[in-house]
Amino acid sequence: MHLCLYWGFLLLLLTHALGGLLFEEYIPTLNPLLFLRDLFAAVVLLGMALAVYRRWGMEVPRLVSNSMDLYAIVAVALIIVSGFLLEGVKITSRSVYLRMVQEYADLSTPEEERALEAYWVAKFGLISPAVKGPVEEGLLRMGEELHEMSCAGCHSRPRWAFLGYGVARAIKPVALPLDRAGAAEGLWWVHVLACLVALAFLPFSKFFHLLTAPLCLLCNAVMERGRSSPANLTTKRMIELDACTHCGTCTVRCSAAPVVEVMPNSDVLPSEKIASLKVLASGKELSRRRLEELLEGIYLCTNCYRCTVVCPVGIDLQDLWFEAREALFRRGVVEVSVLSPLSFFRGLMRAEVEEGYEVPLAGAKEAIAARFQPAEEPIQVPTDAELQGRLDLSADARTFHVCFSCQTCSNACPVVANYDDPEGALGLLPHQIMRACALGLRELAFRAEMLWRCLTCYQCQELCPQGVRVADVLYELKTLVVESMKGKEDEVRPLRRL
Repeated sequence: MHLCLYWGFLLLLLTHALGGLLFEEYIPTLNPLLFLRDLFAAVVLLGMALAVYRRWGMEVPRLVSNSMDLYAIVAVALIIVSGFLLEGVKITSRSVYLRMVQEYADLSTPEEERALEAYWVAKFGLISPAVKGPVEEGLLRMGEELHEMSCAGCHSRPRWAFLGYGVARAIKPVALPLDRAGAAEGLWWVHVLACLVALAFLPFSKFFHLLTAPLCLLCNAVMERGRSSPANLTTKRMIELDACTHCGTCTVRCSAAPVVEVMPNSDVLPSEKIASLKVLASGKELSRRRLEELLEGIYLCTNCYRCTVVCPVGIDLQDLWFEAREALFRRGVVEVSVLSPLSFFRGLMRAEVEEGYEVPLAGAKEAIAARFQPAEEPIQVPTDAELQGRLDLSADARTFHVCFSCQTCSNACPVVANYDDPEGALGLLPHQIMRACALGLRELAFRAEMLWRCLTCYQCQELCPQGVRVADVLYELKTLVVESMKGKEDEVRPLRRL
């Protein structure tokens, strides 16, 4: 696809648009340029067909198309299609023919004019009201001689321009009305304006990657975090944003992409994160909700590097996500997932964050504390057996019934052992969280600091004499807290999903 589009357009540029500057005796209506022009246009059309098929025909999983993708295809199509439509109309146009005769041919009699016109009608696809019915052989021979003297030096047979000649054959029934309406001049303006508008809009469209993609590859070959200055790295990231073609290759390979099937946040997809970051980097303001969705999409990245490895223009996407995440944290955007194992990569990069590392952690904890306030009145413990039947957090929910708070899980927990006053530091200990879940005390379980201190080492679960799946419960509790903080559960109610 890219080979067809790139080389087809480049060769059209060299042999057609810039032909007069590059060649001393440039004659576009003479072979081989006449044939090559249509050949290269056909190659571009093939590339466009492949692009359309890939984006809208193949049904690539989670491939998202936006208005800029549509503009790119429409712009190229308008330039190419208007070009060979113009060529076809000019082949049939009598007014174009008469201007050429007046400027270049040296005809002395009306008979010679009629003979040359008859020859062009017979051999060059011209449509003329002055030539009707069969033409005498003698008149054609005279026209051929006149053509050899006046026209053959700069005109090959139009059938070599197979695209334009095909259009000429197709519009033959309406060629005269089109000629009278000035279709050739109108299509010329459409073709020229389409080229100029596309050129003027190039820095603001995905076509800009023609310039920025090579720069991106060069920058990533010689620059890296720790060796290059922060200012230069920031410039590199801006170049990377412009180099993105929104091809979707990163999205197709993304290990976190299936999340969008259950979570309506397109910013989980790498290609859509890039699009949102472009808007943010341009200085435009995004709503608070959009910023939260963008941060959520960045945080769900597993840092598997698949997207970076397959990016055709060499963008270091993991570096972009890391910097964007910290920039959003500096804006005060809260993401509860910062307390989850998804922060593993951020923890590895703690030296890069420096003094701002703890700020989003504190913000997330404050948001959870504000959301799940402690009960001010005595807690009414539900004894309805139906609630216990709805417990589905662990693989065997009935294990809650056999938990008798022996504290084996709490005694085995390395996090609990790290504090002199664990209840004061962690709120609830593991065995207390299990009882809170079994009793349906949602607020009590969700507020526990122990949830976010848990190392998921599975010591508690392995040593539990009753087989309660303690670590699995704590892990899913974190997920339910995040889900609740996203606004998907607004009511404060017993743990029906536990």
